[in-house]
Amino acid sequence: MNVSIFDMWLAILLAGLFCWIASAIIHMVLKYHNADMNSLPNEDSVSNALREGNSSPGLYHMPFCGDMSEMGKPEVQEKFSKGPVAMVTIFPNGLPPMGKLLTQQFLFFVLVSALLAYVMTMSVSIGADYMSVFRLAFATAFIAYGMGGLPFSIWYGHPWSNCLRFLLDALIYAAVTAGTFAWLWPAAV
Repeated sequence: MNVSIFDMWLAILLAGLFCWIASAIIHMVLKYHNADMNSLPNEDSVSNALREGNSSPGLYHMPFCGDMSEMGKPEVQEKFSKGPVAMVTIFPNGLPPMGKLLTQQFLFFVLVSALLAYVMTMSVSIGADYMSVFRLAFATAFIAYGMGGLPFSIWYGHPWSNCLRFLLDALIYAAVTAGTFAWLWPAAV
């Protein structure tokens, strides 16, 4: 007999909440993500230059090429050789809107849990044992939480050490999610 995704509503919400709590512990207690970014030695000069450019919030690349064919132009190659080569994200001015960001993070965890519940209800029957549910939920959740970050190190220059820290997060979130799903998986009647 199949499990309905509606049978999993409590597991979806609790897994989302438990991952959100795990994320808070990671960022506020363990703080290993403090090593993700560094300060520019000339931060004030760079801030002034960006301020003078009056750039709106967004993602920027320098040197900028609107098309890969521009990479063959000598003047573009010279800009890349001379440097710096950078990606810059400009946020709106002011402190980060933590309430909004924390809510979005919680909704992200709930969305992943809902998609996981969908996969699990198509793959695992009612009454499956704890470890059968845990193994599939763990592998699927790890893929969801961890694999999307790899291209940032491959293509966007994020240090591989950052990628490894995010993969550690993915392991934690996957274990929390899998444990929650296995704990609340419907028993055979």
